[in-house]
Amino acid sequence: MRALPAVTGHDEFDVLVVRTDYHDDQAWQDVTAALTEPRGDRQYEAHLHFIDDPTWAGATADQALRAVCADENLAVVFLADRTTMQAESHALLAVTTLKQEDCVDDEDYEQLTEFGREFRTVPAGVHDVHANLSIGNLGFEEYAAWAHDDPEGIYRSF
Repeated sequence: MRALPAVTGHDEFDVLVVRTDYHDDQAWQDVTAALTEPRGDRQYEAHLHFIDDPTWAGATADQALRAVCADENLAVVFLADRTTMQAESHALLAVTTLKQEDCVDDEDYEQLTEFGREFRTVPAGVHDVHANLSIGNLGFEEYAAWAHDDPEGIYRSF
């Protein structure tokens, strides 16, 4: 398995979005435009850190997690993969950085990953997920459960 460069230079409050598919530049532009759209009643500015480097082409969730493992403040990483680029919704893959050794025991880990270590979210949902995980308002497992309940397996935002 190839090693990816360590992810550095992003603010701890930035949403980390990694592009892993390079087949459609227009789709990537559409994804970044959707992610940077002002949101909410007060038109909050999105704080994003994009990794747009062909070195990451085809990277898996596990490879991305290994590249960000040194960042203790990062709770989730978002991948713009082939599915993201091809889907009309441009749903990104949200992947938790939670490791089994971060949990009290195996039962705790199983509960926190009951619906898996990853789920899809529309670009507007990226900000909900990141913000709420950052402040501990909601857990990854809650978002994964909402995505699980969606007919297409996508978290659709509040």
